[in-house]
Amino acid sequence: MGRVISLVSLKGGVGKTTLSAALAVELANRFDKKVLLIDANYSAPNLGLHMDIISPGKTVHDVLSSAGTRVSAAVHEKYNVDVIPGNFMFNKEYSPLKLKQKIAQIRRGYDFIIIDSSPSLNEELTSAMLASDSLFIVSTPDYPTLSCSMKTAKIIRQSGRDISGIIVNRVLGRSSQVSLEEVQESINIPVVAMIKDDRRVAKSLYQRVPMPIYAKRSQFSREIGKLAASLVGLKEKRKPWFWNRDMRKEEVNREVLRESFYRSIFKN
Repeated sequence: MGRVISLVSLKGGVGKTTLSAALAVELANRFDKKVLLIDANYSAPNLGLHMDIISPGKTVHDVLSSAGTRVSAAVHEKYNVDVIPGNFMFNKEYSPLKLKQKIAQIRRGYDFIIIDSSPSLNEELTSAMLASDSLFIVSTPDYPTLSCSMKTAKIIRQSGRDISGIIVNRVLGRSSQVSLEEVQESINIPVVAMIKDDRRVAKSLYQRVPMPIYAKRSQFSREIGKLAASLVGLKEKRKPWFWNRDMRKEEVNREVLRESFYRSIFKN
């Protein structure tokens, strides 16, 4: 039975789609998992562009429409990942809340199903939340986005759902940004990945090649790899954090949280 994971945020532009694509590609190519990637940002879908799927035939909108297109008919394979993209020009009625039902029909065929959710507080986001086993909040380390992340966490908790962790994207390492401790104290959720800002991300988007393939040795890809490893229940082979005297305090704290993350949330 495939594990359904959604990356969520109430603020657009935090890199949620980029991270969703990267995580799916990493799970499929590095860990040999069968992965389905779904664009659940129905009003403004662009996951297809990230995955180099420019003119798809059937899409998630067809699957959720009254026509009831078979899920398999909307699947497009790219970079060893099955992708169900969206259609920006779709002008027929569709029901986002059918997503969970549709996923139930095919989840046995996958190890992981990654959902790129909508940043809008409406039934689009609700559909992703209801369909998911695990929810990750994506944030950037600035106060405006952090306030949105706090609101996202509150809404998820009010719905009775658990939050698996926070992914902090576009970290510059400057004193002007919010620290790891501030993020965790504000939302009371562990940060499971901190991904440094990388100009190659824009280049990879231009080429429509996900970062783990475009720049697999980048810090971005390494951090995505660690998150993917935790999802499959593995630890990367690396020097234990307590042996590395050169690690900064924030890096040590994150490794401690990651070890706890391995032992609890994704324990088989």
